[in-house]
Amino acid sequence: MSDQPRQERKPPLTPEQRRRRARIAAHASWAKTRDRADRTRAGTQAFLARFEREVDPDSTLPEDVRAKLAEHAKMAYMLRLAERSAAVRRRAAESA
Repeated sequence: MSDQPRQERKPPLTPEQRRRRARIAAHASWAKTRDRADRTRAGTQAFLARFEREVDPDSTLPEDVRAKLAEHAKMAYMLRLAERSAAVRRRAAESA
């Protein structure tokens, strides 16, 4: 047997407690971030690369053409998201 005191197990957190702790941690982390663009740069580049791969999967187009097509693909994606969001809000308003 060990001489160390036995640690008591704490009950698991509820989903609400986990969300609250995650929000606290996220806000604390962002409060320490001086350069927001630098912190999100890798994710932003990966997000944009997705659209470049979509419009030019073989990377055969010139860079400027690929960038323009990718911008249009991104805009179409964002507009589809907005349309879905509006539909959800509309359904919520109708059921209220």
